[in-house]
Amino acid sequence: MPPEPVTWPQALAWRMRRQLLDPVADVSATDVVRALGAVAAQSDATTELALGARQLRPRPGELVHAISDGMLVRTFAFRGAVHVATPEDAGVFLALRASSRMWELPSWQTYYGLTPSDWPAFRQAVRDALADGPLTPDDLGETLTAEPAFRHLQKVFADNPWTLLKALAWQGDLCFGPARDGQATLQRLDGNPGWSGLVEVDVAGPRAVESYVRAYGPTTPAHLQYWLGEGLGVRRGHLRTWIAGLGEQLASVEVEGEPALVLREDVEELTAAGPSTTVRLLPRYDQWVLGPGTADPHVVPVAQRAAISRGANLAVVGGVVRGTWSQSDDEVAVAWFEDAPARAAVEREVERLSTVIGRPLRLVADPR
Repeated sequence: MPPEPVTWPQALAWRMRRQLLDPVADVSATDVVRALGAVAAQSDATTELALGARQLRPRPGELVHAISDGMLVRTFAFRGAVHVATPEDAGVFLALRASSRMWELPSWQTYYGLTPSDWPAFRQAVRDALADGPLTPDDLGETLTAEPAFRHLQKVFADNPWTLLKALAWQGDLCFGPARDGQATLQRLDGNPGWSGLVEVDVAGPRAVESYVRAYGPTTPAHLQYWLGEGLGVRRGHLRTWIAGLGEQLASVEVEGEPALVLREDVEELTAAGPSTTVRLLPRYDQWVLGPGTADPHVVPVAQRAAISRGANLAVVGGVVRGTWSQSDDEVAVAWFEDAPARAAVEREVERLSTVIGRPLRLVADPR
């Protein structure tokens, strides 16, 4: 059978539904994160906005509570950035990060003065240091470097310990704890009741592929490589093996002449989807653009990629970034790249944004 034909407006409308953007859903913050696989989490405010944009009834502070209760884990994941994921999904994604075994490279061994045989003792020392509760990176460094075997790491912790800490996060030894006086803290990941350890890579790989295709399909192997492979990720050969291993679970469609992958169970719903004109105001670095990447011209117009990559808030219409927005006190201004959608549709979205932020907002004139 030839691949089913799909248009890009159809594809993006269906993807918006999968990502709980059209329609939004009566779900928890944890449910939103699970649907997306992982959500960028550089700041609580931006992440709360990304989650609330997908919830029928946003709950201020729900993200912090979900992390505190162990329903979500904040850790280093894709391309070395901080994300939140469920403990179950974190076991999958971290397994892929750890599979690179970057700490065994000669350059790492030279810079950190740690051979592969040193890592079991080092990891245990880290877990022991965090046994009584979260520590700031400075406090963790002070505790570790008090031991003669790791005293040479004093300069690393004084200058920039984050690359070293990422390797520990990938191996499941630590994750982020609650902030303390505005400072990040680190805590043991095995203290999370939902954490069951890293998943075997040969199991984690297909699960990660399926998770991405479910949320970001129709997609391509190139997009999968971008999300799962770039930035200390998995090798292309492994990714091809995992895609092939899913076999009949995946199906091919043709999106305006481009071959793409979806889950076979989703083909009927995808091909029946109609285009969307829904307006959504999303925060900067939202998963809507991070998942496929800002280089995807079907989501981010080529001429606007630089502004979006620099961190502009996203004004999305029918799945395409059509403008940017900003907030000043109780005013929201939207700068459209081209023709603006109906003002009533934008006002409705600003009203919904008010419920996410927790304060009344009003739309003002285009700042141009």
